[in-house]
Amino acid sequence: MKRIAKLLFEAGMLKKTPRTGFRFLGSGQESVADHSYRVIFIGYVLAGLSPGVDRSKVMELCLFHDLVEARTGDLNYVYKDYATVDSAKAVAALTKDLDFGEDIAGLITEFKSGHTEEARLARDADQLDLILELKEQHDLGNKFAREWLAHVVKRITTPAGQELAGEILETDFCSWWFDKYRER
Repeated sequence: MKRIAKLLFEAGMLKKTPRTGFRFLGSGQESVADHSYRVIFIGYVLAGLSPGVDRSKVMELCLFHDLVEARTGDLNYVYKDYATVDSAKAVAALTKDLDFGEDIAGLITEFKSGHTEEARLARDADQLDLILELKEQHDLGNKFAREWLAHVVKRITTPAGQELAGEILETDFCSWWFDKYRER
């Protein structure tokens, strides 16, 4: 139980770990935990739109996809050009001495490989969260967000993910609540 308690404290570090790409965008901010929460939610939705897919597996892949960042921090594309992270070492350390450690390590490996339909959906969920964030920043006036969106949308590989990405781009970020009040 001691080792499980330590893992739970480690997972809590994601609440304090900032996503670093927003520094280059010039607006927006979130923690890795903030990001992971919505990725899990998106994974749930995408799995439901994809017949024959194991929804629980997609959600598990989403849950653990960035867990190593509790140890490594979040490296955006610029930082990755200059810093090297030993993800395998981080996965081994965070799963060591856990009865379910191999399960977590396997999920992280599957996510990174993208060889299963569940992993492709989870990877799309990861990118769709960024698309949602960028769309919000665009709607709030960040002129760079539109250019970033064009690059991120190209990373979406599943039919459900592509359809959802298109709809996100056409939807105002505050329409979920504001449309009702526009009619008054």
